[in-house]
Amino acid sequence: MVEITKVDPAEIESLSFKIIEEEAGDHGLNAAEWAVVQRLIHTTADFEFIRNTRFHPQAVEAGITAIRSGAVIFTDTRMAQAGITRRHLAQFGCEVHCYIDDPEVVTVAERDNSTRAAAAVSQAKELLHGGMAVIGNAPTALLELVRLHQQGILQPALVVGMPVGFVNAAEAKELLMASGLVYISVAGRKGGSAVAAATVNAIANLAAKQTEKT
Repeated sequence: MVEITKVDPAEIESLSFKIIEEEAGDHGLNAAEWAVVQRLIHTTADFEFIRNTRFHPQAVEAGITAIRSGAVIFTDTRMAQAGITRRHLAQFGCEVHCYIDDPEVVTVAERDNSTRAAAAVSQAKELLHGGMAVIGNAPTALLELVRLHQQGILQPALVVGMPVGFVNAAEAKELLMASGLVYISVAGRKGGSAVAAATVNAIANLAAKQTEKT
């Protein structure tokens, strides 16, 4: 017979994080990186993110600095945009943009026989220079971002590059990690809009806590 644990609604999240902490054991991540990965596990119930998540050495601090300075955040999907919590971002003046259904993006994608996700990155290149790129769905968006970076057109403060899937997702992330960009990524096929949004939320939480201490 299935036994259901009775939990006060206000305590569900804290209990979830306690369970994650206990089951994760010795993960070898520093406190800031663990705050991100713990949030990914909370979002997915998948402990493989402990070994699959990849951090550029300056990634978390770069993300915190970008958020505290009010950097613009660009996402490749409306789902990621909706999943990014505004509670902490609002105090820093950060705005979250997604151009996936912008009429000009649709026109350019059709004209160039490209994906709307790739065209949206090109459309957002001014926002992305110094902003934060959050790619959770489309490998083509990440490939376009890396291409524009290699051409010297944009330099994001941080790239959360976590496209999910079977066609070029793992490869696009490998290119990101070899590009010289500051990144947080997930090796292999896993990722997704919810995971990418959760990464931003974790960094925003860290930024808010850092502000409380100053």
